[in-house]
Amino acid sequence: MKIFLLLAALLVANALAAADVGPWPRWRGPSENGSTVQGTYPMKWDAEHVRWKAPLQGKGCSTPIVLGRRIFLTAPVEGQDGALALDWEGKVLWQRTLGLEQAGKRQNSSGCNPSPASDGASVFVYFKSGTLAALDLEGKVRWATNLVTAFGPEKLFWDQGTSPVLTRDAVIIARMQHDDSWVAAFDKTDGRVRWKVARNYETALEGDNSYTTPLVIRAESKEEVVVWGGEHLTVHSATDGQVIWSCGGFNPQGMSYWPSVASPVLAGNMVIVPSGRADRDTPRLHGIKLGGTGDVTATHRAWQRHDAGTFVPTPAEYKGLVYLVTDKGQVECVEPATGKTLWREAFPKGKGSFFSSPVVAAGKLYAAREDGVVFVAQVEGKFELLAENAMGEQVIASPVPVENRLMIRGDKHLFCIE
Repeated sequence: MKIFLLLAALLVANALAAADVGPWPRWRGPSENGSTVQGTYPMKWDAEHVRWKAPLQGKGCSTPIVLGRRIFLTAPVEGQDGALALDWEGKVLWQRTLGLEQAGKRQNSSGCNPSPASDGASVFVYFKSGTLAALDLEGKVRWATNLVTAFGPEKLFWDQGTSPVLTRDAVIIARMQHDDSWVAAFDKTDGRVRWKVARNYETALEGDNSYTTPLVIRAESKEEVVVWGGEHLTVHSATDGQVIWSCGGFNPQGMSYWPSVASPVLAGNMVIVPSGRADRDTPRLHGIKLGGTGDVTATHRAWQRHDAGTFVPTPAEYKGLVYLVTDKGQVECVEPATGKTLWREAFPKGKGSFFSSPVVAAGKLYAAREDGVVFVAQVEGKFELLAENAMGEQVIASPVPVENRLMIRGDKHLFCIE
């Protein structure tokens, strides 16, 4: 009972900490789980007749965030890394450039894959170029630093994917690549390094490359950072970065070309970790119990599946259940305590894969395929496909549901659907 109450308090603390900031202050939303229970959201629309659509310069794949009724996102601006703010009707309030853009090297990515994060006072942005910066809500640059200059080049096979996450005092960035992996905390006020810890593990080929975003767990006055990559799940003290516990055993067969792309999601006292290659029909899904110290590989893996998982899209948690959308469009509802599938369905087949991560808003699941088709399905209790909506351009970013509106970032426009 004590453990249950502690975990319940942890989840409430996470939600309360985010509720003071804004309706969607980071990539996976206010509770970092890709969902919201509030609101009434659109089902069917015509992309040419939406509330508004704002043109964007250059190719960007980051997901917007929303504070109050302001929308913040990153996008290239005349060959520069750019950050911009729009008002509630899509008018650009300001845009700032932060140095030369390093464009994405893959067709379905960009130099601004990482999504912004905000604590309500500053907006923190990160780019493939290595630039990490803090801006105030009016667009003034508070500080900027370059992590490539400071710590050496990024050597990932694919384009960078990890987004910044925030503790009370710091911006957390994880870089996980061959022979040079680390997690670091940068002071929110001036960008100085508060701590930086190495995170190198022996893995199969490409298994040390990671594109995942950390999670921040808050319980009372304590904060911990959950990191997935390098075939290990680690939990770090937010104070000094030291590892509190770690879990391995995610690739005992030593399979090559298993980078970590989909981020984990917290569901109650479980961290749900996708691994393997669902895009190549070798999915893996693990349920790891929170808690413990040291190496918990032998004690804290509650379950594992070899018939479920996702490679790129990060799962969503909604009302205690976990929802997966795979790269090929299968949809699955999983009970996090046991790993049991409650139902499994699929979206209609079409061109392209699912790179966007799904969100669940008031019982509806929104999932965008890379060719710009956004599927809407009812998922509470059972699956029912409600609509498929063509946006007319590529969509890699995750949908954002706020105040009965749906924000969808394509490669040319930001759409607002109501």
